[in-house]
Amino acid sequence: MSLNQPISSAVSTGECRIGAKSSIDALKTSEAKVVVVAANCPRNEYDDIERFAALSGIKVLKFEGTSWDLGEVVGKPFMVSAIAVIKPGDSKILKMA
Repeated sequence: MSLNQPISSAVSTGECRIGAKSSIDALKTSEAKVVVVAANCPRNEYDDIERFAALSGIKVLKFEGTSWDLGEVVGKPFMVSAIAVIKPGDSKILKMA
């Protein structure tokens, strides 16, 4: 199942941190509920996200598209390699984790 609709809904109706560094910060403070990572996320950032997610017990979802595609889904005109969902809003993204 595609993550496009749940991600878009979480960004528009909930609260999200956009970007790998912001997502890592949200993982460190355990405020993230789930993190979505683009398929081409830089390896060092992906490794950090995986490590902090494992320490916090937070799920990481892999987005099948590139960071350009993920940026487009969240309505940004730039690449987005990761998104931390803080509050899902009306989104069903937590059920997909």
